[in-house]
Amino acid sequence: MREGLRFEPAEWTPAPAVKCRGRVLGFEQVRIMGVLNATPDSFSDGGEFFDLEAALGQIARMTEEGADVIDIGGESTRPGSQGVDEAEEIRRVIPILERMNLDKGPLVSVDTSKAGVARAALDAGVHIVNDITGLRDPGMRAVIAEYGAAAVAMHMKGEPHTMQVNPEYEDLMGELSGYLRKSARQAEGDGIRSVLVDPGVGFGKSWDHNLEILRRMGELRELGRPLVVGVSRKSFIGAITGVEAAGERLIGSKVAEAFAVVGGADVIRTHDVGAAVEAVRLGEAVRRGSVGP
Repeated sequence: MREGLRFEPAEWTPAPAVKCRGRVLGFEQVRIMGVLNATPDSFSDGGEFFDLEAALGQIARMTEEGADVIDIGGESTRPGSQGVDEAEEIRRVIPILERMNLDKGPLVSVDTSKAGVARAALDAGVHIVNDITGLRDPGMRAVIAEYGAAAVAMHMKGEPHTMQVNPEYEDLMGELSGYLRKSARQAEGDGIRSVLVDPGVGFGKSWDHNLEILRRMGELRELGRPLVVGVSRKSFIGAITGVEAAGERLIGSKVAEAFAVVGGADVIRTHDVGAAVEAVRLGEAVRRGSVGP
């Protein structure tokens, strides 16, 4: 009988808990990070939550469905996007934060690569800064350290408006690991106490690169830091399933999220929290090899 590709769950022990401005996020179970795009041009929801009341309603839904973290962004980083200036990004994000109770319920992160936006959000009380540029900016690192917040360092090849123009790697997983290790160590050296890492599925990667990351996710566990993975609604899922509209890629997204958990993810960043909870719990059961906790 012909030998096929074997898929084995990652060797897994809980990642170290992260300290987030007086609150702690542990990883005895996989955590769910719900995405809130306060933008008019996101690839996934096309401005559905750009209105303040709509955004607050979505946050309430994600909280009820089981989100551990709410990740709020005011700038689209879809392939080809041109970005907005700092003042506009602050205008989109801060009114939402001002209407939230950040002392209880899910932790809150701000998805930004601008130090000024991070400072405004941290002033409003957010616990985590999620930076798609991997904390490259010394000013960003300084702000996060000053407030005692946690940070997510993501890998991205290029910039959002160019990242999907024929991305190439000689050693995909080696380059990801090296980049994320350097980013985390640099951040910690500048005083950030808790750093999570994200391989940046879909950010400067071809569809095949994304699949390779999912297959070899366990290799990133060697970094020794909590691993954040976002595959929700991305284009490679549409390419495989034939579902063109991003907002309709629910089933493919949940399958990919379950695979990410089996591979070793500690945090799943997702648009559809309720369905992700089910996918994640199934992935955890496969990973540990039993139905019980």
